[in-house]
Amino acid sequence: MDKRYQVFLSSTYADLRDERQRVFQTLMEMDCIPAGMELFPAADEEQWAFIRQIIDDCDYYLLIIGGRYGSLTAEGVSYTEKEFDYACEKGIRVVAFLHESPEEISVAKSDVHPSARAKLEAFRAKVANGRLVKFWGSADELPGLVALSLSKTIKSYPACLDRRDSWRTERPAKAARSERTRCSSASRSFSREEFTS
Repeated sequence: MDKRYQVFLSSTYADLRDERQRVFQTLMEMDCIPAGMELFPAADEEQWAFIRQIIDDCDYYLLIIGGRYGSLTAEGVSYTEKEFDYACEKGIRVVAFLHESPEEISVAKSDVHPSARAKLEAFRAKVANGRLVKFWGSADELPGLVALSLSKTIKSYPACLDRRDSWRTERPAKAARSERTRCSSASRSFSREEFTS
């Protein structure tokens, strides 16, 4: 049975609406389950708690950075950066796409305030530090970049067998042995109970 991977799509929203829509479509065509703000219900729940819950259930974290830093949390960091930090903290594999020329993005889709631009530059540097990133220039090229990069990531780092137990892909063989052992133990325990009563 093939596994369907859940992918959290993180980015600013208003400036990247078209890009997000194209990436959502690509994820569905790859037989992945996309998760992102488009699918969040209007619920009486604290926003960050809900976002954390969704990220916890995802196998991969896909990040798109354009020309805006994004809406700020009470701590003064954008929700996009906070999501990124949380995914990294949880050990979720990150696939990141940075706009190749943010200074060329139209003013309508960019931060113009110097402090927001400085935060965006610092965030871009943080994302690119210690990981390979892909650069994009138009919404048209994102679907192909996403399909290629995510496919390679899934092949190289297959997601955990049981993500609710926080199993990650660094040691897939060990995880598989642990899963077999756990299932085997549960089976023996069930068999003993059945025959000792």
